[in-house]
Amino acid sequence: MACSTASAKGPNAPPVAVIGAGIVGVSTAIWLQREGHDVILIDRAAPGEATSYGNGGVLASSSVVPVTVPGLMRKAPGMLFDPGQPLFVKWSYMPKLMPWLRRYLSHCNAEDARRIAVALLPIIGDSLADHQLLASGTAAEKWLKRSDYVFVYPKRAHFDRDAFGWGVRKFLGFKWDELEGDALRAYDPCLASSADFAVRLANHGFITDPGRYVKDLAAHFETQGGRLLKAEITDFAQEDGRITGLRADGETIACSAAVVATGVWSRALCRKLGLDVPLESERGYHIELWEPSVTPRAPTMVAAGKFVMTPMEGRLRLAGIVEFGGLDAPASRAPFALLTKQAKAALPGLSWKKKTEWMGHRPAPSDSIPVIGEVPGIRGAYLGFGHHHVGLTGGPRTGRILAQIVSGRKPNLDLAPYSPSRFQ
Repeated sequence: MACSTASAKGPNAPPVAVIGAGIVGVSTAIWLQREGHDVILIDRAAPGEATSYGNGGVLASSSVVPVTVPGLMRKAPGMLFDPGQPLFVKWSYMPKLMPWLRRYLSHCNAEDARRIAVALLPIIGDSLADHQLLASGTAAEKWLKRSDYVFVYPKRAHFDRDAFGWGVRKFLGFKWDELEGDALRAYDPCLASSADFAVRLANHGFITDPGRYVKDLAAHFETQGGRLLKAEITDFAQEDGRITGLRADGETIACSAAVVATGVWSRALCRKLGLDVPLESERGYHIELWEPSVTPRAPTMVAAGKFVMTPMEGRLRLAGIVEFGGLDAPASRAPFALLTKQAKAALPGLSWKKKTEWMGHRPAPSDSIPVIGEVPGIRGAYLGFGHHHVGLTGGPRTGRILAQIVSGRKPNLDLAPYSPSRFQ
């Protein structure tokens, strides 16, 4: 990135504006501060109240394999009509979904899946260390825990059916232990006997309260002189091909550069910048069981149900499910019922004092690769969104990359896979 595109610094320079106070936006704001910028963080809600609140909480460094693996197109129709499978669609939304879905499903082949995994690795592959560096010296540190990440299967044969994904992980350098029968029981006695095989990946981590974690990071940003503004940005002010301000509520907020990090809601702002990113909401669900009678030893992915069980502060969070239905439709009841049923099957004897429910929107580009970089043709406009299932995992690294780009410094990786220009 040429230095001429860098944001201006100095006592009289307008601030750099970061739009979106989820994990990507807050991380970007903090790293920009550390680069010496004056920064304003803008969101229509308080920090950490959307997707960054409701995720599974796992720093899933090994989750490099996209959903679009070979064989998905063969399996998906059967999954849609099986109420016991973690894939749902609101059929009334299907006509609007189809253009995105055609592009998405075109990547269901081995070559594209490997290419996507290679692109994801630099963003999420060292997530625990990235979070430790981001949260160091802040109140957010207390929510960050080192842990294993466990994938459980009914039998080894079920694990063998996922050979493509595990082969990709092995190629990218991930190592794991395999636990079977009594060895799995000894590792975690809470798991049902129907789970007879597991993969244990060390050197992962999790956040025991993702919403509070992001809020504490945002509070630290403010203590360091950053400004937090509640507003809904609707457009950009430009002069001579450069961003000079943001439009909100009929007013203009001056800025020297702007970073769009509003997750699935980024598409409308991108259109204002002349870029149409094929982005959809992959609706995700969680239930939280407060004061549970049992909890798994470590964050545990129940592979058959495609949901994760994460022990959190005072509760157990069960997060997963894929539903396509857009941004406006209310939550469906079936995913909540399925998560509850699967949790009881995975953890025999599970009971709880209270249950809470949540549905949110994962930002899903059609090629499953995050959008990170400068908008082509407009100086000072930057994008950071589109992490699918791994926004919490990749937020800190994404924020640091964006701060380096805004500052006119070249990050130590090839940015071409993430470039916004790929959608021109």
